[in-house]
Amino acid sequence: MQIYDLSKNSEKVILVGVEDNSGIPMAQSLDELEELALTAGAVTVGRVIQNRESGHPGTYIGKGKIEEVAALILKTGADGIICDDELTPAQMANLSDALDTKVMDRTLLILDIFAGRASTSEGKIQVELAQLRYRATRLTGQGTALSRLGGGIGTRGPGEKKLEIDRRLIKSRIAQLKRELDNVIRHREVARNQRSKNAVPVAAIVGYTNAGKSTLLNYLTGAGVLEEDQLFATLDPTTRQRELESGQKILLTDTVGFIHKLPHHLINAFRSTLEEAKYADMIIHVVDASNPQMEQQMSVVYETLENLGVKDKTIITAFNKTDKMDAASIYSLRDDKADDTVCISAKTGAGTQKLLQMIEKVLRESKIYVEQVVPYDKAGQIAVIRKYGQLLEEEYREDGILVRAYIPAEYGSVLDF
Repeated sequence: MQIYDLSKNSEKVILVGVEDNSGIPMAQSLDELEELALTAGAVTVGRVIQNRESGHPGTYIGKGKIEEVAALILKTGADGIICDDELTPAQMANLSDALDTKVMDRTLLILDIFAGRASTSEGKIQVELAQLRYRATRLTGQGTALSRLGGGIGTRGPGEKKLEIDRRLIKSRIAQLKRELDNVIRHREVARNQRSKNAVPVAAIVGYTNAGKSTLLNYLTGAGVLEEDQLFATLDPTTRQRELESGQKILLTDTVGFIHKLPHHLINAFRSTLEEAKYADMIIHVVDASNPQMEQQMSVVYETLENLGVKDKTIITAFNKTDKMDAASIYSLRDDKADDTVCISAKTGAGTQKLLQMIEKVLRESKIYVEQVVPYDKAGQIAVIRKYGQLLEEEYREDGILVRAYIPAEYGSVLDF
C-alpha cells in the first residue's frame, strides 16, 4: 500500500462523473481521478456518479445530482469539486454558481500537475501555453472572478498571475510562447537530424503514466531520472545512450506518460515531445502488468500513438512490475499489437537482459550481413563498422582484413559493400 504525505491543509474535494457507457467504467475513471487529485495535493472526501447518455449541456450533471453534491459539500466540508470530463465555460460557470464552490475539471487538474512537474525551459513553456489556451476560452463571463488570488489546485505555474490579465494580454503571451516553442522545436529537429546522421538508432519508451518508464530508463542507463509511485512523476523527456552486448550503441528516450482523457491542450502543446515516438526506430511499450486496468491502459496508449501518426514501428511490449504478480498471471499476459513481448521488473532488473536482446534483434534485422576483405589502405572502414554496425569477426590476411559484420543498409555503398 502506498503512503502519501498529506499536509493538514490539503484541499478536500468531491469527485463528480457522468457514466455514459462509452469507455472505461466511471468507477475506474474516478479511481484514477482520485489518484490525480492526490498527486496534486487534494484528498477525496466523496464521489457522485450520474448515469445519462451525455453530460448536461448547461451544468454537466442534472438538477437532482447538483442538490446531492451540494448536500455532500455541506456534510464533508469539501473545498470544491472535480469533474471527470473537460467542462465547457458555461458548464463550469453554471455549476460554480449553483454550488457556490470551487469547480475544477480533469483537464485543469492535469494541467496543474504538469505545472508542478515541469523543470526544464521547454517543459515550462509547453505547460504555460497549454494553461493559457485552456483559460483563454474561459474568460468570458467571469467578470470580477478574474481578480481573485488564491492557492490550491489550478493556481500553480503561471496561473495565479494570469488570472488578473485580460484576453488581449493572454493572446499576446500565447503568441510569444508559441515563438519560443517554435525555437525549441527547431532545436529538437536539429538534434533529431544529427542523431539520424550519426546513424545511432533510437528507441522511444512509451506507456501509461506510472507504468515504470523512468525506472526502466534508470536501470538500463543510470539516467538518474526521478522515480515516484505517482502519476506524471516525471514530465520532461530524457535521452540516454546504452551500449548493447555486441558493442552497438542505442539511444533510449523516455517520453511523457499517456493517460485516459489526456487533454487536447497538452497534446497540442507537447506534440514535439510526444512525436519523439514518431521518429524513433522502435517503440518500447512499458505496461504496468499488475494494474487491474492494464487492458484499458494499453488501449489508451495505442490510441494516442495512432493520433500522433506513429505507424509502421516495431513495438516491443515490456510487461513491467511482474515482481508483484504470481506465475499464472504472468503466463497469461498478451499483446496482439506488439511485435514481441517480454516480462520484466524494472525495479529488480528481472527480464531486462532479454529485453536488450530483443532490441538487438530488431536492430540486426534492419541491417545487412557482409563478409568482405577490406584492403589495408581502407582499414578505416572498419572503424565505421564498429561505430554504426556490429562487427562479428575480423581476420588479418595477406590481401587485407576479412570482415564479417552487420551494417546499416544505407552504409553498404559508402563502405563499398
